[in-house]
Amino acid sequence: SMPFLLCLKKKKSPVPLGRSIFQKHTPPIQQNYQALLESCLKNKYLFTDDTFPAHISSIGTGALLKKLPRNLQWKRPHALHKSPVFYAANRKQPDLCQGLVENCWFLAALEALTFHQDILAAVVPQNQSFERKYAGIFHFRFWHFGEWIDVVVDDRLPVNEAGELLFVSSVYKNVFWGALLEKAYAKLYGSYEDLQIGQVSEALVDFTGGVNTRIKLAEAPPDLWDMLTRATYSRSLMGCQTHLGVSFPSVSLSCIQTTKVLKNGLVAGHAYTVTGIRKVTCQYGPENLVRLRNPWGKIEWKGDWSDSSSKWELLSPKEKILLRKKKDDGEFWMSLRDFKIHFVDLVICKLTPDLMSQEDGKKWMYSLKSGRWVKGSTAGGSLGFCNGNFWMNPQYWLNVLPVEDSKKSPSTCNVVISLMQKHSTKHRNRAPHLFIGFLLYKVQRIASLFLLLSNRRTSSPCRLKLPPGFFTRHQPVNKHQVFLDEREVTHDFHLEPCVYVIVPSTLEPQQESEFILRVFSRKHILRIFNNLVDNIFLLQVNDFFDTLKEIVDRYEGKIWEDFFTKHFEQNPEINAVQLQRILNNISWRNFQSFRLNFSLDSCQGILALLDLNATGTLSIQEFRVLWKRLLFYLEVFQKRDTNRSGKLDLVELHAAVRETGISLSNEVCNLMAIRYGDPDLQISFESFVCFMLRVEIMGEAFRNLTQDGKGIYLRESEWMMMTLYS
Repeated sequence: SMPFLLCLKKKKSPVPLGRSIFQKHTPPIQQNYQALLESCLKNKYLFTDDTFPAHISSIGTGALLKKLPRNLQWKRPHALHKSPVFYAANRKQPDLCQGLVENCWFLAALEALTFHQDILAAVVPQNQSFERKYAGIFHFRFWHFGEWIDVVVDDRLPVNEAGELLFVSSVYKNVFWGALLEKAYAKLYGSYEDLQIGQVSEALVDFTGGVNTRIKLAEAPPDLWDMLTRATYSRSLMGCQTHLGVSFPSVSLSCIQTTKVLKNGLVAGHAYTVTGIRKVTCQYGPENLVRLRNPWGKIEWKGDWSDSSSKWELLSPKEKILLRKKKDDGEFWMSLRDFKIHFVDLVICKLTPDLMSQEDGKKWMYSLKSGRWVKGSTAGGSLGFCNGNFWMNPQYWLNVLPVEDSKKSPSTCNVVISLMQKHSTKHRNRAPHLFIGFLLYKVQRIASLFLLLSNRRTSSPCRLKLPPGFFTRHQPVNKHQVFLDEREVTHDFHLEPCVYVIVPSTLEPQQESEFILRVFSRKHILRIFNNLVDNIFLLQVNDFFDTLKEIVDRYEGKIWEDFFTKHFEQNPEINAVQLQRILNNISWRNFQSFRLNFSLDSCQGILALLDLNATGTLSIQEFRVLWKRLLFYLEVFQKRDTNRSGKLDLVELHAAVRETGISLSNEVCNLMAIRYGDPDLQISFESFVCFMLRVEIMGEAFRNLTQDGKGIYLRESEWMMMTLYS
């Protein structure tokens, strides 16, 4: 039962809104990047940002200061490296490393972002460099409480006497996008020190504006592997966190005072990025593996399927070579079973909520409302505090509508509701989060609701709300609502088409804050209760969508996901003939005039490259790898086929390879054109796919096997497997 707290008697008349001194959320300073850049270029000076100065005040005022070196300096990348690079697209592995700020949550989310170049480009505009139009100014975009905002920074970064970055850095010392993005994020939230405490889920939303689902791994659903699969092969970002380690044997890591490295190699209470999954074929049967990365860029898991584990000997030579990396780079594999034991939470951030939905269709409606809890007016607190003021909280009417285009016409609709509180100060961590939550009530009889409202005696129609009696007589849909001291609380519901009321509140009454309420569903109307006429209109009209935004995931891969899934249910493994039939029957939504024409020989070559366990067939997971690459290659091919001939000449081929982020010498590129091109060295899309798959897979094998970056050692059987069957 809820503790009986703060149940003080108050005067019957509430304090008018105008008399309450409400501390509003401080919006970030808006600066015009383009105007500032042009001014700097015109006047030939480097930008200095007075709103986030190269000063100790931008770092913070607390514990972080004790970690700083005595001779802290602020330097621009040109003073740190002879050829600085903003972003290196040809880096195929996560390359960021955490610095003195204990913001593993931020870095874990950031590395998840790097696996989706289109989403990354929305946060990190790619037309920035240290050469062309360089003026010491950069900008980044974040989703901030309901809107995308542009954050401008100069490129002065804190370093020690040796010129080493103090905070986020790259494995490649001349790459600076991570350090500059961290600076922009610190500016958004007040200081570097304000990034010391946080959750992966917060940063994932700030990078995408998406919706989170949090899975407690101790109570993981039976279909966890299926959820991981859907998330991996769609545009989702994933992060997770280990146990705090109180009951685990551990040894201290001297370089970071507040964290512990356990004997199994994991860091207690630490955030990790989920970078991939793989079902492997062992001698005793299949095993589900999860690939993770430590944001430190070092310190790895030491158990089964770790880099040095004997488990790898159970796989075929090719599968072992392409999956196992014997490097202390922070990235490692572990079994799904161990993942559920050693990690507490898995957070999956999706651009649309369909990861959690079993409904047909890809269109979602999204609405957002801003509100606030004000003392004496709308800060009623939760029901558990027995103060009779719960009804005073803001009330939002939600009309969940049936979906006409659903093939199954489900009796319930998937609805995701998210409540997010805003911090009231400029500094993110100066004030602790309030405990927040919301209750959802079904309004059973609309006619009786009208009668209930019309019988209320009030001189102010704008204050018409469901009265206290309604909440004492009715049970909420979410009876076991838990109030959390987190920035955002999200719940997934399966609701009958009907009218509901959402009541967001703090746990305790008279606590003030601004908030935003987001609702995602296939079709709904969301409005705050303003007056009786408005809400009669709400309850009667089904096609009023002026408050809604439509979300359609236009990612080409989603259209065919159901088709592929059904096909592989009938044929768990497909051969080259079946692969040819599937690929050549695809019609494209975004490339309607484009038809594939893979020969059987091409399909046999593709199968040989992707068939890691040497069965002569492809499983659905191997096909998904192909499908994801196919979509990417098609985008690059269309971009570089400037004359729309359906083929690439040598110049276009070189440009296309660079576009994929792969570095190939002219000699190798020309050799591949001879191998895969026609007599005129023209490359069709089908040949481009075979060519790029071979380049990527052989490059991956080299990176996994090399110890010094210069050469590799292979046994004869491994050499034969990699060269003859690929």
